[in-house]
Amino acid sequence: MSGPAAATGANDARTASPLRWLVLALAATAIFSSYYESDVIGSIADLLGRQRGLSQSQIGDLTAVISLPNILLALFNGILIDRFGPARVTLWAAVIGFAGAVLTAIGTPYAVMWSGRLIFGVSEGAIFISLIAGIARWFPRSGVALATALFLSLARVGSFSQDVAPIWARPLYEAGWQPPLWLGAGITGLGLIAAVVFRLLDARYPAPSYARTPAVPGMQWRALGSFDLSYWYLLGLHVLYAAVFFPFRQTYAIEYLQHVKGLTLQQAGAVNSGVFAAAVFATPFFGLLADRFGHRALMLTVGTVLLPVTFALLTLTDVSPWVSTVLMGVSFSLVPAIIWPATTLVVEPHRLGTALGIIALLQNLGLWSSNRVAGWLADRAGAGPANPAGYGTMIGFFGLLSLAALACVLLLWQRERGPRGHGLESAGLTRAAA
Repeated sequence: MSGPAAATGANDARTASPLRWLVLALAATAIFSSYYESDVIGSIADLLGRQRGLSQSQIGDLTAVISLPNILLALFNGILIDRFGPARVTLWAAVIGFAGAVLTAIGTPYAVMWSGRLIFGVSEGAIFISLIAGIARWFPRSGVALATALFLSLARVGSFSQDVAPIWARPLYEAGWQPPLWLGAGITGLGLIAAVVFRLLDARYPAPSYARTPAVPGMQWRALGSFDLSYWYLLGLHVLYAAVFFPFRQTYAIEYLQHVKGLTLQQAGAVNSGVFAAAVFATPFFGLLADRFGHRALMLTVGTVLLPVTFALLTLTDVSPWVSTVLMGVSFSLVPAIIWPATTLVVEPHRLGTALGIIALLQNLGLWSSNRVAGWLADRAGAGPANPAGYGTMIGFFGLLSLAALACVLLLWQRERGPRGHGLESAGLTRAAA
């Protein structure tokens, strides 16, 4: 976070209150529940195919659809937060998310499940940025970076917990496709309770001085093309990296490991969970490393190159799936830890909100499209337990996207090493001169 939201005044009573740590815990609970429910389809993908006869395209669409609302709403969620406050928007989003999770768990007919995921997507897109903004209001500038890093790490715990749910909640998965979804709805309910308490705590304090009279500039569409090339390279990496990582790991990785590598559901969930387990601990480390030593574009390049390497190992070798998990875990720890702060360094402060809104819009469009295309490719190739080779085209698609992401970051690295760079390769910067 940067700009006014990050510049919480030292005299703000809430930043000196010990309750800020309770607020961080509540925010972590809310985002944990959101990430858990977001990933809930991946661990039952095989069950949905076998027990309900859903196609790969239908299964992929259950994850893809949560990105659809954000294509339309991404540019406006920040305005709602500025106008009504992060705590209110968090509560509204949590209520919507719980309703969506319940509809998903009801699950029949398919249209009800799909609608539940669509409704949950409205929440998923708003709650993350509202919680980030809320944390920034409760922590002083000197502590907001650590608080945000801890928040991001705990968000990964939600994804990790979902991947290993077939182990710790095995009886529910053995009972069929629906009980795991009711478990997800229950966890989303806990997130709603956390949002309610967060709202009550936040109401005890007046809004920070910078937030009392918000000034939201109008959109200047003609100015969008004037963003620096480094921003557009970063945007390409944002979109393409997400379009590879999340559709594969959230939707298809577990069933791929079952059908192609011969793992049980529990083994596949454990292998997939390792990616998120690594991110829990390593994300803050890489962020601190970049702040101290710089070389942000280089670190992004290293993290991105691991994606095509991972897919090559999965398809061309018989090495343990844990090797690909380790590589993708390092990549997922490194890239998110660097790319968001790097984006704030290459954009002028007064246009940062617009820049992030464009990224969110295109990123969600990419997530939706990638899930749909991957499912379509798997269906056309007849991918499944009887035809493991059918997954090859889907993996090839993800591999090509990862190579495109690598091209974006190589162009960024080249530019940042030259006279038109923004200091991404230097240490100890907070923002490049606008």
